[in-house]
Amino acid sequence: MFLFSFCAIYQKRNSHLMYFCSPLDWYRGHRLRRKSKKCGEERADRTQNHCIKFAHCHCRQKETVIPTELPLIQEVTTTLREWATIWRDLYGDKREMFNSVRDMIYDLIEWRSQILSGTLPQDELTELKQKVTSKIDYGNKYLDLDLVVRDKDGNILDPELTSTISLFRAHEAASKQIEDRIQEEKKQNIDLTRQAKFASTPAFALFVTLKNVVCKIGEDAEVLMSLYDPVESKFISENYLVKWSSSGLVKDIDQLHNLRAVFTDLGSEDLKREKISFVCQIVRVGRMELRDNNTKKLTSGLRRPFGVAVMDVTDIITGKMDDEDKQHFIPFQPVAGENDFLQTVINKVITAKEVNHKGQGLWVTLKLLPGDIHQIRKDFPHLVDRSTAVARKMGFPEIIMPGDVRNDIYVTLVQGDFDKGSKTTPKNVEVTMSVYDEDGKKLENVIFPGAGDDGINEYKSVIYYQVKQPRWFETIKVAIPIEDVNRSHLRFTFRHRSSQDSKDKSEKIFALSFVKLMRYDGTTLRDGEHDLIVYKVSVKISLSTARSQCVLSCKDSFQISTLVCSTKLTQNVDLLGLLKWRSNTSLLQQNLCQLMKVEGGEVVKFLQDTLDALFNIMMENSDSDTFDTLVFDALVFIIGLIADRKFQHFNPVLETYIRKHFSATLAYTKLTKVLKNYVDNAEKLTEQLLKAMKALEYIFKFIVRSRVLFNQLYENKGEADFMESLRNLFTSFNDMMNSNSENTGMVKVDCREILLPLMTDQLKFHLEKREEPKACCQLLSDILEVLYRKDVGPTQWHVQIIMEKLLRTVNRTVISMGRDSPHIFSFRKLLSLLQDFLMETFIMFKDLIGKNVYPSDWIIMNMMQNKVFLRAINQYAAVLNKKFLDQTNFELQLWNNYFHLAVAFLTQESLQLENFSSDKRAKIFHKYQDMRRQIGFEIRDMWYNLGPHKIRFIPEMVGPILEMTLVPEIELRKATIPIFFDMMQCEFHFTCSFQRFENEIITKLDHEVEGGRGDEQYKVLFQKILLEHCRKHKYLARTGETFVTLVVRLLERLLDYRTIMHDENKENRMSCTVNVLNFYKEIDREEMYIRYLYKLCDLHKECDNYTEAAYTLLLHAKLLKVQRHNTDDKYMLCTELFTAMWEEAIILGKELAEQYENEMFDFEQLSASLRKQAQFYENIVKVIRPKPDYFAVGYYGTGFPSFLRNKMFIYRGKEYERREDIEARLLTQFPNAEKMKTTTPPSEDTKSSSGQYIQCFTVKPILDLPAKFQNKPVSEQIVSFYTVNEVHKFQYPRPVRKGEKDPDNEFANMWIERTTYSTAYKLPGILRWFEVKSEISPLENAMETMQLTNEKISSMVQRHLNDPNLPINPLSMVLNGIVDPAVMGGFTNYEKAFFNDKYMLEHPEDLEKIEKLKDLIAWQIPHLAEGVRIHGEKVTEALRPFHDRLEACFKQLREKVEKQYGVKTLVRNLRKLYIIQIFYDTISRLSSAALTLEEDWCLPFSFLLSHQIPKARAVLTLLNKIEMDTESYTTEVLDELGRHCNGK
Repeated sequence: MFLFSFCAIYQKRNSHLMYFCSPLDWYRGHRLRRKSKKCGEERADRTQNHCIKFAHCHCRQKETVIPTELPLIQEVTTTLREWATIWRDLYGDKREMFNSVRDMIYDLIEWRSQILSGTLPQDELTELKQKVTSKIDYGNKYLDLDLVVRDKDGNILDPELTSTISLFRAHEAASKQIEDRIQEEKKQNIDLTRQAKFASTPAFALFVTLKNVVCKIGEDAEVLMSLYDPVESKFISENYLVKWSSSGLVKDIDQLHNLRAVFTDLGSEDLKREKISFVCQIVRVGRMELRDNNTKKLTSGLRRPFGVAVMDVTDIITGKMDDEDKQHFIPFQPVAGENDFLQTVINKVITAKEVNHKGQGLWVTLKLLPGDIHQIRKDFPHLVDRSTAVARKMGFPEIIMPGDVRNDIYVTLVQGDFDKGSKTTPKNVEVTMSVYDEDGKKLENVIFPGAGDDGINEYKSVIYYQVKQPRWFETIKVAIPIEDVNRSHLRFTFRHRSSQDSKDKSEKIFALSFVKLMRYDGTTLRDGEHDLIVYKVSVKISLSTARSQCVLSCKDSFQISTLVCSTKLTQNVDLLGLLKWRSNTSLLQQNLCQLMKVEGGEVVKFLQDTLDALFNIMMENSDSDTFDTLVFDALVFIIGLIADRKFQHFNPVLETYIRKHFSATLAYTKLTKVLKNYVDNAEKLTEQLLKAMKALEYIFKFIVRSRVLFNQLYENKGEADFMESLRNLFTSFNDMMNSNSENTGMVKVDCREILLPLMTDQLKFHLEKREEPKACCQLLSDILEVLYRKDVGPTQWHVQIIMEKLLRTVNRTVISMGRDSPHIFSFRKLLSLLQDFLMETFIMFKDLIGKNVYPSDWIIMNMMQNKVFLRAINQYAAVLNKKFLDQTNFELQLWNNYFHLAVAFLTQESLQLENFSSDKRAKIFHKYQDMRRQIGFEIRDMWYNLGPHKIRFIPEMVGPILEMTLVPEIELRKATIPIFFDMMQCEFHFTCSFQRFENEIITKLDHEVEGGRGDEQYKVLFQKILLEHCRKHKYLARTGETFVTLVVRLLERLLDYRTIMHDENKENRMSCTVNVLNFYKEIDREEMYIRYLYKLCDLHKECDNYTEAAYTLLLHAKLLKVQRHNTDDKYMLCTELFTAMWEEAIILGKELAEQYENEMFDFEQLSASLRKQAQFYENIVKVIRPKPDYFAVGYYGTGFPSFLRNKMFIYRGKEYERREDIEARLLTQFPNAEKMKTTTPPSEDTKSSSGQYIQCFTVKPILDLPAKFQNKPVSEQIVSFYTVNEVHKFQYPRPVRKGEKDPDNEFANMWIERTTYSTAYKLPGILRWFEVKSEISPLENAMETMQLTNEKISSMVQRHLNDPNLPINPLSMVLNGIVDPAVMGGFTNYEKAFFNDKYMLEHPEDLEKIEKLKDLIAWQIPHLAEGVRIHGEKVTEALRPFHDRLEACFKQLREKVEKQYGVKTLVRNLRKLYIIQIFYDTISRLSSAALTLEEDWCLPFSFLLSHQIPKARAVLTLLNKIEMDTESYTTEVLDELGRHCNGK
């Protein structure tokens, strides 16, 4: 960037300075020639290659450094430093902006050097200073930095020495100047933006070039292109017609490669359309059917539908896409059948997602051009020339310029209904349209089927084959000379067309319809649809015989629609009467009055003709003043109409008319006379005068233009009379202003003492009525500006008058204005001068603070405003304490408004210094200090002043106070956080709890932290300060500490959540979301819990985790069910999300079916639900589902976030996801992390290190089969689901070595250590991973395995006892695996691993578990004994040797175990039957009311009987009470109990 040297030699005026560097970048030096003389100090800025010179001022023991440079040089230096920081950050993605800033920096450095050189003449120096300030201001705007306001010499204005009004106006002028500079820069840029292109014109056009038509038509065709509104289903432009030959080329070979059209007259209303489509209709011209063979002569020249092509051009029309060189392919959609209406096909293609075009379509280029057709031909001659077809919009453009004459009538053939008559099938109807005059003469070449084609005599419609009710929707333009319109009518004839030429020639016209283009009252045919009368025709017709030969057809109907686009023909009778006033002068007065009732849109269409008519009436009645007032009123009406926002774009039209077309040379006398009459009679003609005053600008333009034309014609004749009339007119204005009438509202005065009270009264009157706010604001600004000046004498009394009369009114006016009001900008500047009176209303203050109508870069105005606000708020606080604090005068709402205002002031964006750059922050702090701290301390004092009134502000004020304490200013936080304890203490004093405060702060805290407020420092301060206060309180010590801990825990989770809220890794976002929702569930905050549930659900959907999304949504559904709310919609959504979890979907389906059947009685939904369940059951059995793998992932080291740090998680992998995939994903997420090479648990050093270590290995889920499937023959497809789903325990076998390594046998001391991990929740669940809550040690795993083995042996023994026919092979395998040491089964490994002195010394805490394991081993012997006995009874002779070995091994095992671990004995059958008999007798005795039982083990049965607990549970209770420590006989006892108690 910039180089910086360690030492510098600076030469100036032949004197050399030597500088020495210090650690703080300060340089102290001396002259090389005169070392004794100090030269001051200079500081070199490391970012710029220059030094800043300072002078020294020694005062007592302080040293003040004063810059000796020019203020502009200081500003340039500061600006360069600020820009350089931003410039570095731009390098990379914003290279264009980077280069622009670089060029500006180089310019400033060069200009700074020139100014410092001192060699420039004064005029060049002044010019250069202007360039520097202009460049700085432009660069600040370009970089979104603060606006700098200057005086006329370019010096920065001091707000302390400048009036607020002047400061405001300086901001306005600076902003405008910079905006003009930016616009100038844009104009110099070759690549103009679209906004610049289209800003100057309200009209634009779409330029289309047809490159090629790729369609297999086989005959000649007509290609009709137009713009179409798919929302309203109507065409909005004329057709552009291209005739295509059967050879695949354009028919007119001269048009080859020159098929261009421009669709004009588009405007802002078209930009507002939701969608615009470019539609191409292809009409085949030839035979009736393409498949007809040539064996007979066929009719030709028939127009038949072929297909359409549609393209959405909304983005091109709105400017989002602009690439004129890009060729767009528009796919072609043929008609389904040749009787398929083209309009229907268009709508189908628009709604369809894609078109099966098979390579057929159109190739076009599209470009949006600004301006009307004249402007386009001027600006784009290379695109649009005289050969380019012009397709106009079907309607008027937004501006109709004088001289733009148009007389087009658009006729649309809509639909018809024709009786088939004597034919067996409907007719093939062809409609022929032509234009005739009243003499029966056909008008030639007045029908235009499309732009790009010449006029024709008659138009033939498309023929739909054998359709009784054809719908054409074909639009044709009829352009008839204006003088012939009133004599013309449209004639429609209907003819059946045959496919065979011989038959077709014999077909005659069977019906006709007609419609006149002019109505009886002289207006044109109304726009809209017209149902025409259809006449039957039996012979060849002519005009003379039409009436005699045609009869009305009752069975046929025909409908058209018309749209008249004419600047000469109107559909309004009143406007027509004025335009044709000469035809009946007796109605002239009525016509002039009726003009002012005509709809504005109709008037502006005929603006030139209407104005011509008005001035012609005035000129042709120059000797009389009969119509002068009416014409004047009509003129004022038209001017007022154009001033309306709806028609304001017609202002240029009116200007053009005055400049080019207005020709009434004597109009000035009439207009001046009428206007003077209105002014002279102001009291009587108030309403007319008010309208005339608003139109005064254009009235005078007409007067001036009329006089100029008169002078040109008569060489200044009557000049003295004209000047006298003007003098008299202005005298009348003066007299009106001198009037004391209420209607005039203006009084002429001679001095300020008299004028000011009257002006304030008038201002108050108009402001209260919301009249003329702009004028009122300007007048009040001018008054205040004068009163601020020092040279106008004493002004205190005058300011007092303004305050007393206008302050409340101005306040109310500002409050009532919307944020987008253009005048609120001006009203705010007025209030800054009245800083001593701004306490009038807190509502206005808060409203002004929230509106931010000053731009953000107006930092001086914003800070000036805040300074005034702070002073006013502090003064008002003193009034509150003095007047409204005692019990009798306390005003709750007033205090409440004060607190909300003060907090709004403190938290406003313009005061958050930490968001600004360091330079800007230092400037603001130096000049204004930190206003937040000042107002925060004031809020704290005001709160404590409330005394017993505090309880009335709880919990409403908790939110605002919390918002204040979250502001990142440490002293402010320390001062205001204790308010929370005061609130707790206050509520506790009144209610013995602070529940309302707690609920409110939890709710608000969530909102505030998610909005970006709060940090780790706040959490620490909150905990420290509140705990200190709580522990000192007698009653809040315990509950207060609990509350603080709760809030701190919430803050931790919310801060974590906010930190990763916008993280690209959605897994972290899910984890934090779960942490938050679990916390809210724990503290029973249901509404917040549900809110985060849906956030989690949305995250899962984004990641396609539909199973987890379903489990998440299911939590809300279950919550609703507990609350007895309707859950069917939630269950249905969950069912849809369980895409492959059919077992879960079935459970929900059953609950839904229960609701539909027994609660909602919706059998239709019940039926659908049951069908879905059936499909799910079938899927379980038949569909193969991929089994996901599970991975244990540990995050070790303090470098991880708190929610991951030193924790292990079990991850459920996605389909076919391998360990390598998940490792790569984790290392991408944490690029600084290191993968651990081993699967052994990490050391404490690793956990406490500052790094990041990730451990990942595959674990095996432990099957947890539902009870209903246990010990039953279940299909493998059913069981396979539970092997990887609904699991929460996972095993990992880790090989370990014990003892010394045996060189001859490496497996001699190899052991397998199997670790079991347990999660708090089952997988899958609301996450794809859950934290490991506990690790099951190998010893605990051994105990669990022994327990399961004992139960397994017992279960098999019981099944063999109950069913002697069971096969013996499974029992043989189980027994052999335990008792035969050669198999390496049984508990031998446990003895070696755990029953040794070394293990017991290393794990003294496991001694009790070791004893339990020994006890389980001892209990295995009686189970094995029973199994071996049964095996001996059922074994075959062939397996007898195997059984003998089994008995021998068992005998050895039994002797060993009983010797080491003791003898255990199971209950025999007699004992068992005795127990069952006692139980049966007890059940019988319990049926009596009187019951006394002495046996302890029978006590539970009174409870069981009363609650009708199933017999199975009763037996289990009985067995436990008689101290049977094993459940080996449970199944057998239940079976025998069932046989004894059956039916009883």
